[in-house]
Amino acid sequence: MCFSATASFVAAIPLSGIGTATLRKTKTKSEIPLAAFPLLFGIQQFIEGIIWLTFMNPMPLVHIIATYAYVGFAYVLWPILTPVAIRLIEPVLWKRKALSILTSIGASAGLYLLYCIVRYPVSSQIVNDSIHYHFVNPFSQLSVFGYLCAVCLSFLFSSHRAIIILGFTAVVSLVLTYFVYTTYVVSVWCFFAALLSIIVYVYFKQRESVKRTGGENI
Repeated sequence: MCFSATASFVAAIPLSGIGTATLRKTKTKSEIPLAAFPLLFGIQQFIEGIIWLTFMNPMPLVHIIATYAYVGFAYVLWPILTPVAIRLIEPVLWKRKALSILTSIGASAGLYLLYCIVRYPVSSQIVNDSIHYHFVNPFSQLSVFGYLCAVCLSFLFSSHRAIIILGFTAVVSLVLTYFVYTTYVVSVWCFFAALLSIIVYVYFKQRESVKRTGGENI
């Protein structure tokens, strides 16, 4: 996370445990991508913890590998995976169609950002006690728009209340992060998104209860 190696590792450990527990609650292969969110965020936070360590104890090769790995998670994985994961569990046809469009937008943004990451140098540095990631992005406004549509808007098209809540809180946390931590918004927002991914576990947990009681869809 943005504050220290300790914060990153402290977040990574429970997220990885929760992520493993969430994956065990899946019933079909289509649920695995969404259930993997907490575990993937845990891995991402662990990687950022390593980046912090390379600032304190210089390890150039490890620093470069970890930086590229973190940026790959933050800029490439999430815009591609998020709409796909939500679409796979969506029962309403018109919402699946909308999510298919968002999947195309997310894939376009993610692959373009992957091109930028591979084509141009990527760096990370400490700015005001936080980590700032930088790489050249010639079409930054367009790619950011596509990224946000895929990562934030997808949740709001879900028919499941817990997933909508996750999306709404993610949007609110993004807005707050942007105004408070503008320079290092990626690092800080990914930390908050990681914590919010625990809602995915709540979704699968509540779903079990609903099925046992025959209650309303969550």
